[in-house]
Formats: sequence, C-alpha cells, structure tokens
Amino acid sequence: MLAIMLVISGAVFALAASEGSSEAPNSLPDEAESAQVSQIQAQFPDSGSVPAVLVVSRSGGGELGPEGMAAAGAAGQRMSEVVGAEAQGPIPSEDGEAALVIVPVESDVISNDEGRELVADMRSAATDSLGDGMTAELTGGPAFAADTAAAFEGADFRLLAATALVVAVLLIVTYRSPVLWLVPLIIIGIADRVAALVVSQVGELMDVPVDASTSGIVSVLVFGAGTNYALLLVSRYREELRRTEDRRGALRAAYRGAVPAIAASNITVVLALLTLLLATLPNYRSLGISAAVGLIIAAVYALVALPAALAVCGRGLFWPFVPRPGAVAKSGRPTRAAEKPEGFRDEVPAGIWGRIAARVVQRPVTVLISCVLLLAVLGLGLIGTRVGLSQTEQFRTASESAAGLETAAEHFPAGVTNPVTIVTRTGTEGQVLESIQGVEGVVSANPSGESGTGWSRVNVVLDAAPATDRSEDSIVGLRDAVDTVPGSEAMVGGSVAEAVDTNEGNVRDFTLIAPLILLVVFVVLIGVLRSLVAPILVMLATTLSAVAALGLGTFVTTQVLGFPGLDVSVPLYSFLFLVALGVDYSIFLTIRAREESATHSTPEAMVRAVALTGGVITSAGIVLAAVFVVLGVLPLIVLTQVGVIVALGVLLDTFVVRTLVVPALFTLVGDKVWWPGNPRRATGGTTTDGATTAGAATGGAPATAAAAAE
Repeated sequence: MLAIMLVISGAVFALAASEGSSEAPNSLPDEAESAQVSQIQAQFPDSGSVPAVLVVSRSGGGELGPEGMAAAGAAGQRMSEVVGAEAQGPIPSEDGEAALVIVPVESDVISNDEGRELVADMRSAATDSLGDGMTAELTGGPAFAADTAAAFEGADFRLLAATALVVAVLLIVTYRSPVLWLVPLIIIGIADRVAALVVSQVGELMDVPVDASTSGIVSVLVFGAGTNYALLLVSRYREELRRTEDRRGALRAAYRGAVPAIAASNITVVLALLTLLLATLPNYRSLGISAAVGLIIAAVYALVALPAALAVCGRGLFWPFVPRPGAVAKSGRPTRAAEKPEGFRDEVPAGIWGRIAARVVQRPVTVLISCVLLLAVLGLGLIGTRVGLSQTEQFRTASESAAGLETAAEHFPAGVTNPVTIVTRTGTEGQVLESIQGVEGVVSANPSGESGTGWSRVNVVLDAAPATDRSEDSIVGLRDAVDTVPGSEAMVGGSVAEAVDTNEGNVRDFTLIAPLILLVVFVVLIGVLRSLVAPILVMLATTLSAVAALGLGTFVTTQVLGFPGLDVSVPLYSFLFLVALGVDYSIFLTIRAREESATHSTPEAMVRAVALTGGVITSAGIVLAAVFVVLGVLPLIVLTQVGVIVALGVLLDTFVVRTLVVPALFTLVGDKVWWPGNPRRATGGTTTDGATTAGAATGGAPATAAAAAE
C-alpha cells in the first residue's frame, strides 16, 4: 500500500501542471450591478486599457511651480515611451503642490510577469532625471497589481517552510522521539504537494481560479488537519502496543479505534466547506471546492499512507520510549498512580487531564457558569469594530502604489484616482448628469465617451476615500438618483461601487452560509454520536466559543497588532473554520466518551474520555493553532486576521470547551445525553456496578493506568 501511494504521488507530480494561478478569483457577486457595468465597459473602444496614475510632488511639501510641472510632464513623456501610449496631463492640484499624469496600460498584461516588468520600467523612467527634491509615485490598477504580485513573491515557499518547521518542532516535542516525527511529517508534506497540484487541476476544470491566498489557506488546512489525524492514529497505536506484542494486531486495533473520529472530523469540515459553493461571491466558492479537495486528500494519506508506513517501520519507530506490554515509561519521570475520585467506582487514568475532568464533574454548575461568562466577555470584543478595509489597507507590507494613493488624496479629491463609472443609454447622459448633481459627496461628473453599441459613460469623482462609509453612502445616493431617469437603464460601477457590492455580498453570504454550516455540523454529529441531545450541547458550546474567538481575535488584531479594522471576508472565513475545525476536538472527546459510556455512568465516562484523549487533543490543538498563525507570513491582512482568530479559537476549544464546558454540560444532563441512543445497548454492558471493565468494552483503552498516563 505504501508503494502504491508513492507511485500515485509520483504520477501526480509528473503529470499535473504547475500549481496556482496568476488570476485572482473575482470577489464580485455575479449579479452585482458593478459586475454588469464591467461587462458593458468591455464594449467601449478604450476597454483594453487601464490607467496608471503618476503622482508628482515635492519631498518636503510646497508648490511645484513651473519647474515642478515641467518635470511632471517630462516624467509622463518618458513613461509614454515605455508604454507606447500617450500620457494625459500633468493635471495640477488646487493647492499647486501635486500633479497627476495618467498613462493607459494594456489590461491583458497587468496580471502577468510582463505587467510587473512594465510597471518597474515605468517607475524607473518616471524617476530618471526627475530633479532634486521631487517625488514620483506610480499608483492605479497596473501598479497595485504589480505590487501585489511582488508582495506574494516567494510567499508560498515561506509559508510551506514555516508550516513544516512548526509541525516538525511540535511533533518532536509531542513524540519525544528523534525518528517518529519524520514519518507523519513526510506523509503530510507529500499530501500537501499532491493537494496543491490536484486543486490547481480541479480549479481549471471547473473554471475556478486558485490564487496565492486560496492555495495558502489550503496548505495550512492540509498540514493542520493531516497532523491532527496523524496524532490521533499514532496515539491510539501507542496505546495498543502497550497491550500486545503483535504490532500489526495493535495497528489494526488502533486503526479501528481512530478511523471513526478521523472520518467524522474530515466529513464535518469537508461538508462545511462545500456549503461555500452556495455563496454569491466567487472567491468563497473557489476556497470551498479547493479546501474540500485538499482535506479529502489529507484524509486519504492519513488513512492509507500513514498506517502503511507505520506497519513498515515497526515498533522501533518509537525509540527511545518503545511501548511494550506491561512496560512503564522509561523517561525517568515518576509515574503517577491511578486515582479514584469520590463517588467513582473505577480508578481514573493518572494525569492532569483526568484530575481536571474529575473536578469539573464534581462542580459542573460552577464551572459552566464561569466558562460561559468568560466566553461572553471575550465576545464583546466585536462591539464597535470597523468592518471593511480600503485598497491601501489590504496589505501589511508597504507599497509605492498605496503611498501614491495616499499622496494623491492629500492634494486632490479622495476619489480622483478611483472615479465612479456610470453607464447609461446613449442620449440620456444629460439627464443622468442633472440627476446626480445633488448627490452628497459628488465633486465632479463628466461624460467620457460612447461605446458605439448604444451605451455612454459618465465618470464621477467623489470627495470621500474608497471603502469608507461616506463613499458607500455616495454610491447608494448615485444609484437612487440614476434610477429616476426614465429609459436610461443607468447603472453605477467602478472600484468604489464594487466594494459596496462586495460588502453586500458578504452580508448575504454570511447570513446564508453560517446557519448552513451549523446545520451540516449538527447533522454529522447526530450520525456520529447517534444522539439528539449530545449534538445540541456540543453545538451550543462550539458556537459560543466561535463568537468568543471572533471577539478576542478582533481585539488582538485591531488593538494589539494595530490593524485598522476587520476585512469584510474575515467573519465568514473565521466562523467557518472555528465551527468546522473547533468541533473536531469535541468529536474526538465525545466519541471516546460514548465508548466509555458502555460500561460507566456518563460523568465517569466523560472523565475517563478526557483523561485518555487529553494529551493527544491538546497536542492536536496546539499544532493546528500554530499552523494557522503561520498564515501571518503572507502579506494580506485578511489572512493574518483569519490566522490569529482561528488560532485563538482552536485554543479556546482545546482548553476551555473540550476540557471544561462539554464535560460540565454532559454531567448536568447525565445519561440522557445519549438519547435516543444507548451506548450500553450495543455491547450489553452495564455501568460500573457490574463486573465489566472499560478496557474490555472499548477495545481501545490502555491495560493499565500507568500506560494511560504515559
């Protein structure tokens, strides 16, 4: 099986095309008004070009004067020679301290390497012989595209290297073996590369572009989920090796015990991701299909390649702490004796997690109230948070295009570099111009050509910066105004209108997708736990934890890291990952608790489940949180915010929800938590009043408390 998996992997590497796409997924809803304007603009004679804007000013401020204007004109002429198109301007500002030069650039070269080289040549030409004390900054669509590509240059390698390093260090600490960590890391690394290539091919087949940010998220998910699956399987394998000399029999038993939790976890996340296919925004649909494919591949490698590699390597893979029947840890640390909390009939496996769980089930009301209050307070961090970032606020790295936009806004109306475009039926331009005169925020409006196909265009300059409340209000006002012009069929577009439509699309998608995610996870939990009550409790805990993580993460990213606000896509991305991934640890815990409930009361079963899974779930949570933090190596603020929020949420799920909230809830409800199912019915077991033992019932618990602790 290992050989087959390696051959398949090699075939994918050899036959698949290179990963990634230079084209970013469209962030506009298909039916958005601004998207329709973009389609109509393709009919205009100048549709094949996009303006690059040069902003010329003095370094220390002050008027340009005739000499400065002449320098700006000469810079525009030099750029014209590079581009092969005539420049417009220089256009002076009212205060005389800056000038704009506009140069059209062919749109078909913007998103490739040729466009980056062209922008670099334009910048070099503009600054050449500009004169002392003068500053020239190139901004506009072509410049932003080039700076974005430069910011992502090498980012995929940095992300992969940082992720692999984080996983390697945490696996070494977890396994305390100089050898064992290599096996899961190599398997997951191969799965990640295979997933990247397959996702790229799927994207091409479905005409869904996969950009650098999407592939980065997919890589983090594959590494994070794949490591979690590996930790669960290897932990169960080590338990079984302490019970038998037959290592292959131990691996079979571990596989049977771990597969339900791994499969449930994978199905939960994949189905939650596939709900994104119902989103109106294409970039969400791109992430949904890409991440779902990546996680399925991660599960295949975890359930086929990893156990095959473990079988090939044998028991010695765990050196120097090789697990054997009856062997006590040889780590040099004292082994704690098993404990028997008051009211329990059986001993609880030794270790900190068992002791914590025992105290939780003895005071469930106090623990639950305290945790709910804590999570509620953390959720308050969402109050008053600004949602929406302007074009200049999207990147953590400085760029000339963003600096140029800010300089232009200091001397010109803030919307001069991003004019609003109105398309209207030819012959109605005058009525449209008249209708928008009273719209608040409009500085100027001028006709800008005809398409020859029955459409005319009007450019409108706003006094508010893009992606601000004032600019969005102006877009709403413009649309209301042009709707009153009979027969015009006028529509409002441009980058500012696109931001408005994207924001509205995000709101619609969140209100649609968030409930669907909860429904999908709830249905999966019903199937896994064969209960109606337990899934409700788990969902309540997970949802509260997700809101708390959003609040805490928002506070950290805005107040500690200093970001100006949340990107509009952060709430949906974060909620999706917080619920789908956060519930994993509750799934791991409750599946084990259900096994233990075959022979124990629910409170005692929960304590045993926490004790037996505490180590592996804690390790898995720390690994997943660390991997999401690695998203911060990418230059987009949205990815850093998602990484921080999800990492904090995973830690909350690991240490608060899984350890405190779920055990307290299950204790309060008692055995009715499994209604209408009955774990004891399947095995014919009884509670610990009888003679059955937990180890015999589950087939997966260690033979001794000392072994469980280790």
